[in-house]
Amino acid sequence: MELAAYLERIGFSGQARPDLATLRALHRAHLAAIPYENLDVQLGRRVTPDPAAAFDKLVTRRRGGWCYEMNGVLGAALGAIGFKVTRLAGGVMRAVAGDSATGNHLVLLVDVAGQPWIADVGLGGGTLEPYRLAAGPVSISGYDFRLEGADDGWWRFHNHPNFGAPSFDFRLAPADPAMLAAKCDWLQSAPESIFVQHLIVHRFRREEALQIVDRTLHRVTPDRVEKTVMQSADELVAVLAADFGLDLPETAALWPSLLDRHERAMAADAEA
Repeated sequence: MELAAYLERIGFSGQARPDLATLRALHRAHLAAIPYENLDVQLGRRVTPDPAAAFDKLVTRRRGGWCYEMNGVLGAALGAIGFKVTRLAGGVMRAVAGDSATGNHLVLLVDVAGQPWIADVGLGGGTLEPYRLAAGPVSISGYDFRLEGADDGWWRFHNHPNFGAPSFDFRLAPADPAMLAAKCDWLQSAPESIFVQHLIVHRFRREEALQIVDRTLHRVTPDRVEKTVMQSADELVAVLAADFGLDLPETAALWPSLLDRHERAMAADAEA
């Protein structure tokens, strides 16, 4: 882990220590600097959960990534600073899908002065800061969340309603790397995977969040969501560069499929 390069990438210039102030500052800085995105999946490029590959992509090549990459790099950085970090297997929408969802999300358990905290920069819409592992409401920068105990040793995180995934579950046992790798492969190849079906990009700018789903740009605050439908491939490429820091002109090739998805969604809404 080249810690100095990571800290430069996220714009962190303070003294990095294994304390709560550093954890909070890194969490916010990471989300502000590095977007959540599944563009490689959409472009047919294989993604792995290997932290070294994620470092090269997010830090060296200044890209974004999804949970395995985002939390993989943050977890490696926290370990290099001196935190005790445990990688946990989460399950987004396990409340609906059951245990088959386990491993579709990577979460970090971080020990801070003997107290357990959850760090998660890889949800694509979640908390700006880490939160204590304790049942009850969580409020950060005006966004309200909730953490509760679920069944059989599971914890359940309830997301803010203006963000994408309504909930995810996790246990405190260390994740099985082989299981995460298998789920990572499934999420980028299965036709029923949301990451195969939709382009998703997310980034925080202070307390506002920006999110692209296919050809729609969302501007999200705690009390509203404003939507703008992009009109061309050139506009998509420009928005990715200007608002998300992603200089990827090859994403213009995705435009025909984005148009098709949008039209099918509009037709389904009209029938409903």
